[in-house]
Amino acid sequence: MKQIVAILRPFIAEQVLEGLKRAPLEALSVQEVKGYGRQKSHLDQYGDTEYATAFLPKVEITLWVDEIRVDEILNRITEIARTGRMGDGKIFVLPAAEAEEINIQSE
Repeated sequence: MKQIVAILRPFIAEQVLEGLKRAPLEALSVQEVKGYGRQKSHLDQYGDTEYATAFLPKVEITLWVDEIRVDEILNRITEIARTGRMGDGKIFVLPAAEAEEINIQSE
């Protein structure tokens, strides 16, 4: 099992999530984050709004997939998310530690 963390522009994250609807995933989580990379505080455009701040809005999508599906999922994400402009985002692939499922037990 692998964990894939994709940190993307907000408007592209919606497209990526749409493209992953039928993907073979074990689990997925999404959260809004702020950050910066090489673009630092350069003026950039996200959707219809321009930003000139040190921390830019991003969306972090975390997925857990079987090892044999990692390349397929990475290709799907990069095909959708790559615009060729600075700030498109980053993708990290990590080994997934063992997980414990929380089940509600009725008495």
